[in-house]
Amino acid sequence: MKNVKSLGRRLGLVLLAVLLLGAFAFVLLRSGPLAPVRITVVQAREGSVTPALFGIGTVEARRSYLIGPTVAGRVRKVAVDVGDTVRAGQLLAEMDPVDLDERLAALDASVARAGSVIKAAEAQHQDAAAKLELAAANARRYVDLGEQHFVSSGGVEAKLQERVSADAGVAAASANLTAASQDLQRLGAERAGLLQQRDNVRLLAPASGLVVSRDGEPGSTVVAGQAVLRLIDPASVWIRLRLDQGRSAGLATGLPASIVLRSAAGQATPGKVVRVEMLSDSITEERTALVAFDKLPVGVSVGEMAEVTLQLPATRPALLLPNASIKRRGELTGVWRVEAGQLAFVPVRLGASSLQGQVQVQVLDGLQAGDRVVVYSEREVSSGSRIQVVDSLVKAAP
Repeated sequence: MKNVKSLGRRLGLVLLAVLLLGAFAFVLLRSGPLAPVRITVVQAREGSVTPALFGIGTVEARRSYLIGPTVAGRVRKVAVDVGDTVRAGQLLAEMDPVDLDERLAALDASVARAGSVIKAAEAQHQDAAAKLELAAANARRYVDLGEQHFVSSGGVEAKLQERVSADAGVAAASANLTAASQDLQRLGAERAGLLQQRDNVRLLAPASGLVVSRDGEPGSTVVAGQAVLRLIDPASVWIRLRLDQGRSAGLATGLPASIVLRSAAGQATPGKVVRVEMLSDSITEERTALVAFDKLPVGVSVGEMAEVTLQLPATRPALLLPNASIKRRGELTGVWRVEAGQLAFVPVRLGASSLQGQVQVQVLDGLQAGDRVVVYSEREVSSGSRIQVVDSLVKAAP
């Protein structure tokens, strides 16, 4: 009797162990490492994509003016402020003239004195010319009289000497007149230079534009070339865009652009490429393009960062797949193709891709239309993985 009870107890324990092992195996096959990998798939279909180029840029003004003095000085007044719109020739600021007005007055007096000296030199020249004419007439008469032996040879020589002296007097008067004229020209040049300096004290707008920076205040001292104000032409505002050289194929003038300013995230502003620079940066491996706004946004600031997407023309029809389905194994680029419930890694050659919505990429070689390709999997797969195709990994999750 005891043997029967012991045998029944043993059979119960064995049955319980079998049930536990079955439950454990069931768990392993359903959700453990041996469970099939849930995947989502998509069929390769023919279509066109609209490729795009993406880059980061900086807002700049191609017509920008630094307004400052040509010599060191002290700021006397500033007539405009940041944000003011000014017209060409408008007074923006004025420097302290120091002693320029007094120097101009002294030069004016010197110019007047030089004019008087010229008048005196002209009178002396006229007097010398008259004396020369008289001396020349007397010399001719005495030469005739000498030839007729009415006067002595000494008298003739005296009159000839008087003519030579009168000629030298005319030459001296001419030299004095020339020197006085040159002195007046020198003073005039000095006065013109001083007037230029006096005019440079008044800082005028070289063109119509917008004041974007005020770097000098009344009483501050600035050196030659230092800016007191900075002026830009709002119509010349554009974006200096930097693009990766390896992803810049198709970059050209006229491409439409979508601009998102850092200060207006989520708000796209239209524009277009107006220039492509011929020089690239060999260090950063970037190309540069200039993108203009179709309409200048309100509140845009020079120096602001911007994200720019350039739209390229649509491609010719080709097989398309979501970018998420593209995998890399070592140096190979390919996809996991589903064939009769089994996975096979197929190398592919890719073409252009789009940046709009779900990124689509062209498959130029390696697949045929209708092939089923893995898009997402809940974990890494291999050619021997057991798989379960689901509509969505989120919905399929327990």
